[in-house]
Amino acid sequence: MPALKDLAIVGATSTGKTQLAARIADLVPPAGLVSVDAFAVYRGMDVGTAKPTRPADTASRHPWALVDLVDASEEYSVAEFQSAARRAIAQLHDAGRPALLVGGTGLYHRAVVDELELPERYPDVAQRLFDEAGEPGGALALHSRLRTLDPVAADRLEPSNVRRVVRALEVTEGSGQRFSEFGPGLEVYPPTSTLMVGLALDRDELDSRLAERLRAQMDEGLLEEVGALAAAPGGLSRTARQAIGYRELLGHIAGSLSLEEALAETLRRLKSFARRQESWFRRDPRIVWFEAGADGLAGDVVEWWETRCR
Repeated sequence: MPALKDLAIVGATSTGKTQLAARIADLVPPAGLVSVDAFAVYRGMDVGTAKPTRPADTASRHPWALVDLVDASEEYSVAEFQSAARRAIAQLHDAGRPALLVGGTGLYHRAVVDELELPERYPDVAQRLFDEAGEPGGALALHSRLRTLDPVAADRLEPSNVRRVVRALEVTEGSGQRFSEFGPGLEVYPPTSTLMVGLALDRDELDSRLAERLRAQMDEGLLEEVGALAAAPGGLSRTARQAIGYRELLGHIAGSLSLEEALAETLRRLKSFARRQESWFRRDPRIVWFEAGADGLAGDVVEWWETRCR
């Protein structure tokens, strides 16, 4: 077998990335699994993040890096994730093992494979922006401002994703440079030593999977998980509480949403998130696409991987 380069598996949520990675790890035992997910880093956020180490997931028999790094009450930034990823990948390389990077968090993926130059923090600017977001219509106003100052960043963020809209504006206003232009810029796809495959799925099939995933998570105890996290000392951090499903069920627990409303909003956000993931990864010309769920998929990906490393 040739010496293998690192391989990233990307795509929309519920396309089967985790299951494929576990199967590839069976076929290529040296590969080390590395989660690239913004919320799997939080301890206790297991069901709603489809964490690969939870007992209900067939991928749990494999060790995963970058899972359960901090408590859900803590903040955790993409810069901290980038540093942790570099350490985890270096440890695998020191052991002569390739990294198998798995996840659909686009910015985190780019931070790892392209080693993006991440901008500084401007806490005073951020606090002012969060205060503005808390005013009536504030979130929409901030997103409109971002569209004026950095349309590339605005196109990739929902107005409801206040944390990330604030971060983009914080950097743009604090540094005087557009958030999307840091490093080579998100519109630039430089050469990288990491090989990348994406999983594609028909839109109707993807929507069906997302609905089934939410039903299964509720059966698995998602509401109880959110309740336990909310009741724990410190609760959920500003970042953690924005995770899809958690934000809506926190609203239900607080009495602002019925359970039916919370689940409907969760499914809406899941579908919207999946669309944005597809758009994000489809722009990257370095990704080679495979049909999710195809017969013999794991073997086909491994064959392609090995061929590209010869």
